[in-house]
Amino acid sequence: MSNIAKNTSYFTLALVLQKIISLTYFTLYARALGPADLGQYYFAISITSIFSIFIDLGLGNVVTREVAKYPEKARSILASTIAVKLPLAVLTVLAVLAWSFAWGYDPVIRQLIYICVIAVVLDSFTGVFYAVSRGFHNLKFESISSIIFQLIVLLLSLVILKRGGSTNWLMGTLVMASLFNFIYSIAIIRSVWKIRVTPIWDLPLIKKLFSMALPFGLFVIVQRFYTYFDAVLLFKLAGDRAVGLYQVPFKIIIALQFLPMAFVASLYPLLSTYWHSNREKLAYAFEKAVTYCLALAIPVSFGTFALADKIVWLFKDQYTETAMLLKVSMIALPFMFLGFPVGSILNACDRQKRNTINMTITALVSAILNLILIPRFGVLGACLTTLITSILMLVLGWMVIPQITHLHWKAILSSLGKIILAGLVMLVVVLFVKNYLNPIITIIIAALVYALALYVFKGVSRDDINYFINSLKGKDEENLIV
Repeated sequence: MSNIAKNTSYFTLALVLQKIISLTYFTLYARALGPADLGQYYFAISITSIFSIFIDLGLGNVVTREVAKYPEKARSILASTIAVKLPLAVLTVLAVLAWSFAWGYDPVIRQLIYICVIAVVLDSFTGVFYAVSRGFHNLKFESISSIIFQLIVLLLSLVILKRGGSTNWLMGTLVMASLFNFIYSIAIIRSVWKIRVTPIWDLPLIKKLFSMALPFGLFVIVQRFYTYFDAVLLFKLAGDRAVGLYQVPFKIIIALQFLPMAFVASLYPLLSTYWHSNREKLAYAFEKAVTYCLALAIPVSFGTFALADKIVWLFKDQYTETAMLLKVSMIALPFMFLGFPVGSILNACDRQKRNTINMTITALVSAILNLILIPRFGVLGACLTTLITSILMLVLGWMVIPQITHLHWKAILSSLGKIILAGLVMLVVVLFVKNYLNPIITIIIAALVYALALYVFKGVSRDDINYFINSLKGKDEENLIV
């Protein structure tokens, strides 16, 4: 198996497993803590996640790219990056401490922030070490450690919850998992790649790395702001309980995103290649990506919408009101899924600056809408903002596509119609049987009905399925186009 195929397999498997494990311990937290304590826990994570961008500033992406181009310079690249990140980490920790005191947070929340920032710093350095491995075209060790990370959190959390431990102890599981990841990543750097992990102040190289990291850093800053700022605003405007309720649809959506993420990760190199070599194949590959993302999003969106009341039951009666929040979020899901291939083709075809501009516009609109809608509608306002901004981000990106390639709209709209029709058939069946059957059995029946309807309506052909499977396996690009 080629390195691309191996990396794709490792990445896909790791992504699936870590999302499943993460959703498992989130469910345990929600059931044990209740919305208010859960809100405090994830508010601390949101604050520290926003500040963490100032430790990296896009350097991880640059390290991977430069090590891939100049493997013989890997040691000097890593050493200079570490030298920069050390003072950035200190400044970030001080900024987090100053922020928590300036806003007068409750002592419990401040303690959670202090514990979480330790994990954030460790993760930042771990990310750079694995960026070197990526530069050497290896995702195996990173994939393995990401699963072990989640297992450490899950197992320690089970012990803490059984003993009635507090949120501080649960936050401590992140530190322990991050510490393992940190030590393991250093071991890989030293034993596998034979690189010493010591900082070196090579000012010309540092200046060069910073200049190359700027575009990546800007995008990461805006993206992190867009992802976590709604939780921060919710806490300020509606309280910790609102943040806890909001986490239910948020975590479910994050968990589901492994579906398009794994596929698009394997598709990105192909889009980049076709941009320079064959524009017809570029259009074909993008159209197929759109079709697959829709074929995945529609049944998940429709099915979760119909079963929302059954799903939130897993989190106990305290979360029954999140059923409506989950339904609104599921309306946004197809737009989010489509955003993956759109963003991927923009980055692959030298439109990364436009992608950053689009993300910046979307983040600003998100902040404004949250400020308007949260005071009026509470948590529902944050979910409505997610829906509106998901559509906005997709529209902004789609406007650039005609500048890149010519699409066959008739084929795209035909596939869309057939996929939606199959989804509606499945939706009717789910609504009919959901009150009579176990949710698991209902989901199995729904999946079978959707697959059968999709086959009958010819929404996806056998060649389409083969293309999808081969792309996930990382097959040679020429074998993907039939």
